[in-house]
Amino acid sequence: MHPGMLYWWKTHRGGSGRDEFAGCGTDAQHGHGRHWGRRAWVEYAAAHHHDSELGANAFGVRRPLRFLAYKLDLEERQVGELARILDELKTERAQAEVDGRRAVSALADAIASEQFDAARAAEGGTTRVRSAEHLRDAVIRALGRIHALLEPEQRERLAYLIRTGTLQI
Repeated sequence: MHPGMLYWWKTHRGGSGRDEFAGCGTDAQHGHGRHWGRRAWVEYAAAHHHDSELGANAFGVRRPLRFLAYKLDLEERQVGELARILDELKTERAQAEVDGRRAVSALADAIASEQFDAARAAEGGTTRVRSAEHLRDAVIRALGRIHALLEPEQRERLAYLIRTGTLQI
């Protein structure tokens, strides 16, 4: 196990301190009453997994506006405009998630009926494609507005963040 994982393991197990790192005995030996078997890890992962296909965090970071304001050294005027852009993009992503659920429902309805309903399945697929295209257009518009908002050196820093994977769009 990576040494950095030991601290995480200790703090997320509810331990109180010494000798409670991973590999130093079981939970029962330390009186925690919690066993981290496969089922517990699956439940933990399910409860703490918030990402979706479209991304719950619009730009792949927890606080995108604060993060970008710091990393790009934005002026107050730029922060205000960037907040509007990110808010609109967040709304578009939320709508895309609703459309995605609608498409999944249509696909499920097509398979659940006595006879496979190809028209209903095609409708679900069309909804999914139309939603993805609409989201793509919204992201491109947002990037265009962000490009116009930033100074050349800020655009370079933003491009670097995107290239390195620090920021995901």
